[in-house]
Amino acid sequence: MYLELETNLRRFARSIARHEQEADDLIQQAVIKSLAHESMLQELPVYKQRAWFFRVMKNQLVDERRKEQRLTGWEDDFEQIRLDQRFTHIEVTELLADLSQEYKDIIFKRYWIGLSSKEIGQQLHLPAATVRYKLSQALKQLKKKLEED
Repeated sequence: MYLELETNLRRFARSIARHEQEADDLIQQAVIKSLAHESMLQELPVYKQRAWFFRVMKNQLVDERRKEQRLTGWEDDFEQIRLDQRFTHIEVTELLADLSQEYKDIIFKRYWIGLSSKEIGQQLHLPAATVRYKLSQALKQLKKKLEED
């Protein structure tokens, strides 16, 4: 089935993707998904199979772009507070003293070591989204403390 549609799938994927590697990823993911629906797809005429592949690739691309946008939005928000540039080491230590050990650890790994939320999550055995949430909560606590002082 894939061999019949290969040219059309490549052309479509390249037209919607930013670069060739992204297009290849879309095709690969669509083919993997088609294996789960193989019996259904074999009953369809070729033009409907092609339309199914196009829809799957388009949906996958939309999902990936939304995910990127969501992750980028979180990271941009976190970069607004740069503790290490605005305060001395002693002031930062005093600010962090009121946070829980978990929040201190996450802030340290993010801003001093420079790890991503995914890397921190792997170390702490947490999902990346949970790390981002906890980081935002810690930053809110710090911001509130700064406003009080």
